[in-house]
Amino acid sequence: MGRNKPLGERRRLSIKHLNILFMTSNFPPVILASKSPRRQELMNLLGIDFRVVLKEVDESYPEGLSPAEIAVYISEKKVHAFDESITNEIVITADTIVVINNKILGKPENEDHAFEILSTLSGNMHEVITAVSLLKDHQVHSFYETSEVYFKKLTPEQIRYYISTGQPMDKAGAYGIQEWIGLIAIEKINGSYTNVVGLPTHRLYEELTKLI
Repeated sequence: MGRNKPLGERRRLSIKHLNILFMTSNFPPVILASKSPRRQELMNLLGIDFRVVLKEVDESYPEGLSPAEIAVYISEKKVHAFDESITNEIVITADTIVVINNKILGKPENEDHAFEILSTLSGNMHEVITAVSLLKDHQVHSFYETSEVYFKKLTPEQIRYYISTGQPMDKAGAYGIQEWIGLIAIEKINGSYTNVVGLPTHRLYEELTKLI
């Protein structure tokens, strides 16, 4: 199909492709401090070389913070765990929370809890907030994105089927938008789709390019 394009257009596309390769190849070494396979897949799709390094971090937070402040607070706790151990690398950490009526819905503790969470989301709008922290040269830069997600009304049978797959159990809000439940239940999203997956890639790419 590309062979049918005019020479000038093909040349412009080639230059654009080379520019993208130049930008990604000039990133310093990148550490992604997340065990989430969804975040790792999104980083791969961005075309940025990275390695995964994990550190145990206490994810508690002080009272009185807003949901967005909580996400940023935890993300920064994660990135500060690398303060003394990095040299020329960029460290990326993230924290995603699901909020409905100003109440945070964490990961389900068991299947009954997953059913309760998904029943709460059913037929309602909720917010997904992902905070990202970047550590470079011992300086931390953090940002967050918020997406509104609208669930259709789910039947108890649909909720139980999804829980039976085991997929909700490791996710904030007990669901993954890229999974079966996202295909049949999400009516509308206001904001970034990848933010709901767990990493707002458009904003992350912009912020990373400012660091090189």
